[in-house]
Amino acid sequence: MKEVYEFLKKCGTYYLATVEGDQPRVRPFGTIDVFEDRLYIQTGKVKEVSKQIQANPKVEICAFGEGVWVRIAGELVRDDRIEAKKHMLANYPDLQAMYSAEDDNTEVLYFKNAVATFSSFTDVPREVTF
Repeated sequence: MKEVYEFLKKCGTYYLATVEGDQPRVRPFGTIDVFEDRLYIQTGKVKEVSKQIQANPKVEICAFGEGVWVRIAGELVRDDRIEAKKHMLANYPDLQAMYSAEDDNTEVLYFKNAVATFSSFTDVPREVTF
């Protein structure tokens, strides 16, 4: 999982895919954190992406950098603990103007049953589970 985290952090932007009914939805994200040995992302509960995740927690992330890409498939689980929110916001101080660990909007979610597949045009794909 540390390798997945470091790859996403280095890329800066990754793309999160959710499903709304039978329609895929993809959007850029940039928050990634490790807290208590789990990989977390962050969003706002008022956003459509949050509603999509709550309706169907199965998601995929894709990121590309230096000729390698990673696809992460898994389920996202909401963590409403203030400690998890504080940890995320401490690592992304720019978000503190929009989010607070104590507000009812800040949402942090961790991956469960995740499989990350690293691929390139030259190497055999390699999987990491966490």
